[in-house]
Formats: sequence, C-alpha cells, structure tokens
Amino acid sequence: MARMTTAGTAGRTRGPVLVLAALYFLVPVLASLWFTVDNADGISFDPYTKGLGSDGMTSSLLLSLGLGLATVVLGLALMVPTTVAVALYFPGLRRTVEILSMMPLVVPPIALVAGVSTVLSWQQDLATTPLYGTFQALQNKDFPLILVLVYTVMSLPFLYRSLDAGLRAVDLRTLVEASRSLGASRTQTLLRVVVPNLRSAVIGGAVLSLAMVLGEYTVASVLGFAPFAVWMVQVGDSEAQLSVAAAMLSLLISWGLLLLLTTLAGGRNRRKATR
Repeated sequence: MARMTTAGTAGRTRGPVLVLAALYFLVPVLASLWFTVDNADGISFDPYTKGLGSDGMTSSLLLSLGLGLATVVLGLALMVPTTVAVALYFPGLRRTVEILSMMPLVVPPIALVAGVSTVLSWQQDLATTPLYGTFQALQNKDFPLILVLVYTVMSLPFLYRSLDAGLRAVDLRTLVEASRSLGASRTQTLLRVVVPNLRSAVIGGAVLSLAMVLGEYTVASVLGFAPFAVWMVQVGDSEAQLSVAAAMLSLLISWGLLLLLTTLAGGRNRRKATR
C-alpha cells in the first residue's frame, strides 16, 4: 500500500517537472528561432538561406568540427588506457587520477589560456632553436593544434566521469584475464575486448567533449583564432539575425551528432541483446 502511495505521488509530480523542464529548454530555442525568421515584411528564412554563403561561416564551422574530432580522438587515446590501467593494476591511484582529471573544472578557462599565452610568447626567444618550428605548427591558423591540446585538457572531466562509470559497470578483471588466457596481447585485449564493452561510456564522453568544443569561445578568442563560436560573436555585431541563425544551426548539428552516436551505440547493444 505504501509503495502504491509512493508511486502515485511520483506520478503526479513527474508531469509538472517534465513540463517545467521542457519550457526551460524549449522557450529560449523557440524565441531564438522566431527572432531569426521575424522580418518587417513577414516571415523570412533569409538568415538561413543566405547565411550558409556568408564569408567565414563554412570554414569556421568545419574548423570547429575538425578541432572537436581531433580533441575526442586525443582525449580517448589518453584516457581509455589510463583509466583501464588504473582500474586493473593501480587502484590506489584512482583518487589521484580523478583529482587531476577534475582540475579543469576548478581552473577557469581564462586563467588556463593566460598561462598558455605566456608560454606561446616565448616563441621569439626560441627563434634559433628547433622548438621555433613547433611553436609555429601549434599556432597554424588553418588548424591550430594548440586549441586541440587545450580542449583535450578541458574535456578530461567529461571523459573521466563517463569512462569511470562504464568501468564500474563491467567485470573488467575477469574480461581481461579471460582474453589473456586465450592468447590475446594487451593491445588486442584493449581494442577488441575492453573498448567494445565500454562503447556507451566512450560515446557519452565523446559527445560531451564534442559539444564543449563546438561552444567554446574564451580560449579561441584570447588566442586569436576564429572557430565557429568566435565567428558567431563577431558577425553578431553587424548581423544579429545571422548570428542567432548560426547558433541554431550549431544546436542542430550538436543534436544530430548526439542522435547519430547514441543510435549507433543503441543499435550495437540491441544486436547483442537479440543474440
């Protein structure tokens, strides 16, 4: 009886909470959408149809997507082996790795980029050394690798939390010992046994990291690069509707990538369940 009462109470409160949550997310989106199509002559989709041909929009969007994918690949290459090794061989270091991974949440991006700018200012002092070329490559305007490195650091909290939750949900030691007893190498075990069992965690961390990169403004702006978020702010000074339309496009791309990745992960899990 008590359970039925509790279930009834939960059911009555769930509806209003969902409605408030939907309003919280949808009202700003709908207001932005209306702002982009509302024109003195009526409804117009010019900011969307003409905006795709605007100077810098396509290149900045492709740059953000490239930076996001590079950040995800580098972050996963760093964090997957680290979290697996800690879980298997160094459980005493779990707290240390967790603290280090959470540090980007404590350090403000503006403080982080101030330190990076200081290091990059050493470039002229290193003009006669081989490191000068490295500094040049890091700040290449076409694809600034320095942003990939900084974004990888900033994505560590998302990757660590997602991978740690995934590792706690599987019997990792049994899987690894079974794979090793069948003759698989460490690399084969990692790629063909561990990573497939962490597919949902990997995809979750990748989506969060990619969304972070697509919306990041402070670091790129201070360092003088112009990915999509910076371009939106710059064009907003002269064409407000185009800037908001670009933000809506960015939102749709983020949702599309999220749906694509979750669909791929769900499809794999459903195939496993039907076997």
